[in-house]
Order: sequence, then structure tokens, then C-alpha cells
Amino acid sequence: MPVAIIDDQPLHYVDQGSGPVVLLGHSYLWDQQMWAPQIAALSQQYRVIVPELWGHGESGPMPAQTHSLDDLARQTLALLDHLGVAKVNLVGLSVGGMWGAPLALLAPERVNSLVLMDTYLGAEPEATREKYFALLSAIEATGAISDALLDIIVPIFFRPGIDPDSALYQDFRQSLRALPRDRLLHSIVPLGRLIFGRDDALEGLSRLDPNTTLVMCGTDDQPRPPAEAQEMADLIGCDLVLIPDAGHISSRENPDFVNEALLTFLANHA
Repeated sequence: MPVAIIDDQPLHYVDQGSGPVVLLGHSYLWDQQMWAPQIAALSQQYRVIVPELWGHGESGPMPAQTHSLDDLARQTLALLDHLGVAKVNLVGLSVGGMWGAPLALLAPERVNSLVLMDTYLGAEPEATREKYFALLSAIEATGAISDALLDIIVPIFFRPGIDPDSALYQDFRQSLRALPRDRLLHSIVPLGRLIFGRDDALEGLSRLDPNTTLVMCGTDDQPRPPAEAQEMADLIGCDLVLIPDAGHISSRENPDFVNEALLTFLANHA
């Protein structure tokens, strides 16, 4: 996988296909594999670029100058500059949307269209913020994600009815168990605190173009429920597409529906 040096650290990314550029932003604790079905489908007619978050996949540790979601947006723009990419169609899921919307507001001339999936630009609700910060402190204390913590963390990402013995569920669980101590302490935990301690950015949504923006959400998304997606779609004035039979990682739980929705949207906007 290619790499760019951004803020003195190696940022790995997928770059596949040709045509108008589709930039895919993945969820916290995942990597480019979260988008595997979309990379396969979209790269038939688009150039698909997928940067991996700091400390995730093959990317290096989080740079010292990363303090906010705006910094993640700035670093992604630096990647686009490195690649000589002038305009993108940005699809951000979870934290991918949390930096994707700021990127679109920071550099509107660089974003042709925007899809916000299973994400929320408001502050983290207090109850879940406290829960996530406690989980991060527990990981920090031991330098590992224990089985007990995995039993709490892994189900958050999926619809309640998923088979816990399925390859999707078990592969994700294994990937978290295998995260090395250095990566957890220097990237995963601080990045988690940055994400879940984020400021409320809802007021900026009204500045997005409703004609080139789409909100999507799994019907069974637990951490980012459809009510949040509806709130954002209303603030933007854009359409909301609910993804059936899908939790937070809707791109993997209902990939055919997601692919069709994205291809339809991109056909009209890319």
C-alpha cells in the first residue's frame, strides 16, 4: 500500500481505479478493510482513495500536532495535495464523517459531493462519552484490550442480531485483540479521546450544500442512531437514506444496499 509523510508520520492509503475521485473515510478501530466491498464496486468506474487513520491499519502513530477533528481534516487535505487531487467525492463513516464535514467546510472547492454515514457532528452525549472514556482508561491501564473489554466494545459496532460466530464479527474481535501496546497507548487511546471529547459542530452543517450532500445510517446503528442522522439531514436540508439490517458498520453489514445507494448518488453528483 502506498504511503505519504504527513506531519512527519507515514500515512498509508489505498489508491485504486481511475475516474472521478471517491475518498472514503473509515471508522475508529477499523481500517481500509471496512470499505472492502465498496472499494471493489466503486473502483470499476472511480478512483477510490482510502486513507487509514493514525495507528490503524498500516499507518504510523498519531502525529504530535493532532489535537482535533479539524487536524484530521487538514491532514487529509495534505494527502490530497500530495496526490495532486483537486476535487473529491467524500464518503465518511463514523469518525470519517466527523472529519469529512469539517474538511468540506474548510475547503468547499475541494469537495464535489459529501456522504455522511453512521456519524454525528454534535458533541458525544454525556452518558456515552463517560462510558467510552472509561473504556479508554481501562485500555490505557493495561496496554491491551482484554476479553472482558472486547465483550463490551465489539458488539457496539454491529446490529444487535448479528451472529457473533460470523467471520465479520470474529475477524474484527481478533484485530482488536492483536493491537500492540505501543499503538494502543500512542494512537488508539489518544485518538479515541479526541473523537469522543469532540466539540459540537452541528451549527456548521447548515453551510453544507444540501443538493450535493447525503446522510445515510443503519437502521440498527446503536452508537449513532437514526435519530441523530435525521437531525443532521434536517439541519443540512438533504436526503436521509436508512440502511436496512445494518448497525454502525453498515458498509460491511449490508454492502449491496450501500454500494447501490453510493453508486446512484455518485452517478448524479460525481
